[in-house]
Amino acid sequence: MKALEDKILKSGTVIDNKILTLIGDMRDTLAKANGLGLAAPQVGINRRLCIVLDDDETPMALINPEIIASSGEQEFTEGCLSLPKVWGKTKRPAEVTVKALNENGEEITITRTGTTAVCLCHEIDHLNGILFRAHVTEYIEYEDDDD
Repeated sequence: MKALEDKILKSGTVIDNKILTLIGDMRDTLAKANGLGLAAPQVGINRRLCIVLDDDETPMALINPEIIASSGEQEFTEGCLSLPKVWGKTKRPAEVTVKALNENGEEITITRTGTTAVCLCHEIDHLNGILFRAHVTEYIEYEDDDD
């Protein structure tokens, strides 16, 4: 996983076999990492694409996602596949509405709350060159289950 900040991403909207293969590979990577979301820059791909586990834990692909509305606030404990063993309390919107293309090239608008809202914010932040630590209000000591 790559820890990237301040990187401008390409916004291509052509959904071809290359992008579909990338989506499949990212889903596999996310499953193997036991994560909740993954952004293309984390795997070294300069595209505005992310995978987020939806409320039913189905991995949804979002191409060129943009948060178009948010409301409320929730405190959440976040970690990141790009920053292993780093955990922190963050404040994120309680509800977000995101506009994006799905893997079929269709424009979709989704509204999510709770954990999925946090994941959407987290992954879209990656696409904008922001890591979750920018939102941390308090770091939490990592406890390794293998110790």
